Amino acid sequence: MANNDRLHQFGAYRKACELFDHVVADMTPLARNPLCMRLVSQQIASADSIGSNIEEGYGRSTRKDYTHFLVIARGSATETRGRYEQRFKHWFPAPTIAARVALCEEIIAILSAAIVTLRSRP
Repeated sequence: MANNDRLHQFGAYRKACELFDHVVADMTPLARNPLCMRLVSQQIASADSIGSNIEEGYGRSTRKDYTHFLVIARGSATETRGRYEQRFKHWFPAPTIAARVALCEEIIAILSAAIVTLRSRP
């Protein structure tokens, strides 16, 4: 199996790509609102950072490096979740917020489990 195929089979990565697509769709209408410009930019960047850090870590040569980038990806997922929960509640309906938060939490859980597994290997 090709290395890239294994990356795309990693659940956190697939879900991070899905989340990014939702974030772009969610943020596009808000990008024109001057009150939201900074929040929109930050949300797109943090959502992008999840998948980007998984990719970068996957391309590293050591388990320690890979684990480090998964920790960073988890932090970005937590940041993305927090922004939906605390800031974007003013612009999005509760079901949208709940769906995005749930997806972030799935990503965080998968990354956390992978981090524990990678750290427990000799």
